[in-house]
Amino acid sequence: MLDKAPNKKLSDLLDKFGGALAAGDIDQAVDCFQEDCYWRDLVAFTWNIKTMEGREQIRDMLKSQLPKTKPSHFAIAEGEDATESGGLIEGWIRFETEVARGFGHIRLKDGRIWTLLTTMVELKGHEEPAGFARPMGAKHGAGKNRPTWKEEREKEAAELGFVTQPYTVIIGGGQGGIALGARLRQLGVPTIIIEKNERAGDSWRNRYKSLCLHDPVWYDHMPYIDFPKNWPVFSPKDKIGDWLEMYAKVMELNYWSSTEAKSASYDEAKKEWTVVVRRDGKDITLKPKQLVLATGQSGKPNIPKFKGMESFKGEQHHSSKHPGPDAYVGKKVVVIGSNNSAHDICAALWEAGVDVTMVQRSTTHIVKSDTLMDIGLGSLYSEQAVQNGMTTAKADLIFASLPYKILPEFQIPLYAKMKERDAAFYEGLEKAGFMLDWGDDGSGLFMKYLRRGSGYYIDIGASQLIIDGAIKLKSGVDVTEIREHSVLLSDGTELPADVIVYATGYGSMNGWAADLISKEVADKVGKCWGLGSNTTKDPGPWEGEQRNMWKPTQQEALWFHGGNLHQSRHYSQFLALQLKARQVGLPTPVYGLQQVYHKG
Repeated sequence: MLDKAPNKKLSDLLDKFGGALAAGDIDQAVDCFQEDCYWRDLVAFTWNIKTMEGREQIRDMLKSQLPKTKPSHFAIAEGEDATESGGLIEGWIRFETEVARGFGHIRLKDGRIWTLLTTMVELKGHEEPAGFARPMGAKHGAGKNRPTWKEEREKEAAELGFVTQPYTVIIGGGQGGIALGARLRQLGVPTIIIEKNERAGDSWRNRYKSLCLHDPVWYDHMPYIDFPKNWPVFSPKDKIGDWLEMYAKVMELNYWSSTEAKSASYDEAKKEWTVVVRRDGKDITLKPKQLVLATGQSGKPNIPKFKGMESFKGEQHHSSKHPGPDAYVGKKVVVIGSNNSAHDICAALWEAGVDVTMVQRSTTHIVKSDTLMDIGLGSLYSEQAVQNGMTTAKADLIFASLPYKILPEFQIPLYAKMKERDAAFYEGLEKAGFMLDWGDDGSGLFMKYLRRGSGYYIDIGASQLIIDGAIKLKSGVDVTEIREHSVLLSDGTELPADVIVYATGYGSMNGWAADLISKEVADKVGKCWGLGSNTTKDPGPWEGEQRNMWKPTQQEALWFHGGNLHQSRHYSQFLALQLKARQVGLPTPVYGLQQVYHKG
């Protein structure tokens, strides 16, 4: 007979906690938490993406939100059993609020809550038409002049934006815009996605030809449709481009390609945006209630300003515009930068027989791809995880359940293990002069990504080329001047160059808001991305969540959606629910709207 002791312990705690919430007894509810505790809420209680750290922050949130939320029915999720290991009880929970159904994850220490994750799953009365509620498609019976599904779809596409207005406009039709568009489609929110490229997926197709995803397939599924079982572990860029194009079509998204967003302004009195787009040679004015910038977590390309750039006689471009190596055979290429794109570009150039030099101006975190997959991702996102019964949805929630404040504690030992496993590899890199780091606190790649979105390379082969000297390296230097046919470095070295590639990263996403809306709105919203960790390129104070991402901002009805495929999939659910609630007029009392400490 199965030991049900963990279930009993968790059920007793949930009964006490749920009872206290239902009775409005905040002291009793707070008493269910340890002194050292965390409650991460994705929309369900706060109508925000917010982590409460410690009992007093939890108390403040409950004082504000409990009367408005009216939570009930806290229980172990159906079909789930709690587990106990090392003094920690973990379990999946379900609950309801007045307007929504929720799902979550909980960890207990010494009989009290250590971490609590609450997420909104669906709005009551506005559920997605899935499962038993899926649409019929075929119209059984008889009737004259009935339109077919195709005719209805064509009518909708022809009228939206002209006869009827979208409730939401998404600027940017990459994976983020497409994932969010699919969620909104299923929720019945009229949406138009604006994409400047000719076809869905072109943001991938137009990158350098050797580009592949560095994240494995199990991490990268889109909402509703998983990649097939035989999809490659690391997706080539054109394959991803074709997948996104197929996805946008079969999910019946209103996707306006070859369309450029020219301007946007918000009418505070009417609570509506005026968005002007250029399509088929004409300006079209859209009047959505909500505007989402899904222009990529990376924001606008950072192109440095070096003395003499205008005098360079060769070709120079940012890595986002790099076409690949074919045109540069027989030429000397200098790549300024030492993160993912720089390594990928240098490796492809070397493979094509190009003389290539990487200029490394600051330290870079390197982790081998197979090691990262094994140690860093294996328990949640791998074929073994799938075989062990791990679903993508549960993996996402387990990852989301670890508050950012304590996530480094879980990451540091993993990266220490990677460092030990690949010690000879790192010794070879350092011997070649490459400057390594492991993050400011040794917490490695994921924390670097969350804090600053840059500063690392997942090694798929370029590092060995640096170790072997095949990719030339100049490290610990800066660029002093660009001359007609060379790059002058701070140590006096002059590198001959026919081509310069600036693999110098990207700025904050609010740069797009400055261009499209105004500098005033961009400053009002402030910097996007980062946690306030007071580490390199992530200035404090501590904010505890990604700045401005997937949640309300200081500019009413303006939202930001971006990140990798995993984040596009996971957080699109919560952004879509926030937009749906507003569309149908539900009260959405936002708790803890973030303050703006940094403009960009």
